[in-house]
Amino acid sequence: MESPDSLFSGASDTLCILCRGAKLLCGKQRCPVLVKFYSRAKVKPLTDSLNIDGSSPPGVFVGRIGYPYVSVGPLIPPSHGDTTLLDTPEMWIGKSIDDIVDFRTQLVRGKHLVHIRDLEGSRIVEATREMALSASPVDVEAEFLKKPTARLVLDDEVQPFGPTAPLKKIDVGNTKFDQRMEKAYNDTDLKAKDAVLELYKRDTLVSSIQKAFSVGSFGEGKARRFVPTRWSITAVDSMIGANLMEKMKDFPLINEFLVFESWQLDNRFVVLMMPRAWSYELIEAWYPNTVWNPFGKEVAIMSSSEGFEGRTTYAEIGGCYYAARLAVNEYLVNEQRQARVVILREAHPGYIMPVGVWNVRENVRAALRTPPVKFASLDDAFVYISTRLVIPKARWIKESTILKNTLYQRGLEDFFGK
Repeated sequence: MESPDSLFSGASDTLCILCRGAKLLCGKQRCPVLVKFYSRAKVKPLTDSLNIDGSSPPGVFVGRIGYPYVSVGPLIPPSHGDTTLLDTPEMWIGKSIDDIVDFRTQLVRGKHLVHIRDLEGSRIVEATREMALSASPVDVEAEFLKKPTARLVLDDEVQPFGPTAPLKKIDVGNTKFDQRMEKAYNDTDLKAKDAVLELYKRDTLVSSIQKAFSVGSFGEGKARRFVPTRWSITAVDSMIGANLMEKMKDFPLINEFLVFESWQLDNRFVVLMMPRAWSYELIEAWYPNTVWNPFGKEVAIMSSSEGFEGRTTYAEIGGCYYAARLAVNEYLVNEQRQARVVILREAHPGYIMPVGVWNVRENVRAALRTPPVKFASLDDAFVYISTRLVIPKARWIKESTILKNTLYQRGLEDFFGK
């Protein structure tokens, strides 16, 4: 069996070679190389055969490399039964990095290259779409053109997944379509955006909508197409969040400063809501030895924001911005209130590898399910926040557009009341 040394790839791994997982010289609480190694060891048997037989959660994946030609196919574990947990991030709050890696490395990704508009005529394509529309795990038998390549794919936008191989053929057992999905799929006069919003309104999981959206299940007739998974995740988050946001703007302001929090995977999330007209900002602080600041000596901070009218350009901070925006507007619409919102995220060294934007959406949702701590002023709120986060108030304000505006600019609510 291969050794952990085989996961090192170049000069930047010098520190890893000196440490070899024993001394934690990188400052992380656990060695990400060893986490990857043990996950690969567990799935090694999956790479020794041209066939796999198991119950897909259901899971599907559409790649983006080579666009407009994309690799489409299912995610299949080597086991039967209720595998829903393996591809339902709404169920992962409270799980460890190791748990999530274990879930995902069980899923073998089959690949079939097609043009984004080539939605018919291939049994692999049809079967993949059937799975995306299914209400429960689907039994799948797949044959590959060559043995799966053992690897753990990590990305800050999408959930990790394991071995990959090109598909030769696929057989799918009995599928029971989610009736909500089936209705949207059969309506070829319904725009994709309207299908997404209707499904969300009918309590369909966001992750399920994202899967179906990616395999071209929604839209008007010939407008349907495959959408790479990482794009479909952000597109669905953005559409739902924007729709909720327009509803939220008609509601009265909250009366107090509210602070919510959630700590997961060594990420600390604080959601600050202020009694001001809607504007929104996500600020992420990445400590040295974390995923996106592996060799830095200082905390790296990045932010994206929008005013009352929203954004016209893609957020610099990426898909996390839209995932969090969906969650806060979900809460505000449910409460029938409007607020100015700043989300502060500290990613500490225990966050050793990316797991996808679901981590942000579900953490903000988790925070907003807890009772808020209430304050009369922004200063009072930050006295409390300073006991929960390490970065001081002055640094957050320095990096923030919204906090500066709140502190130094007067709004209509200051003249006419809330």
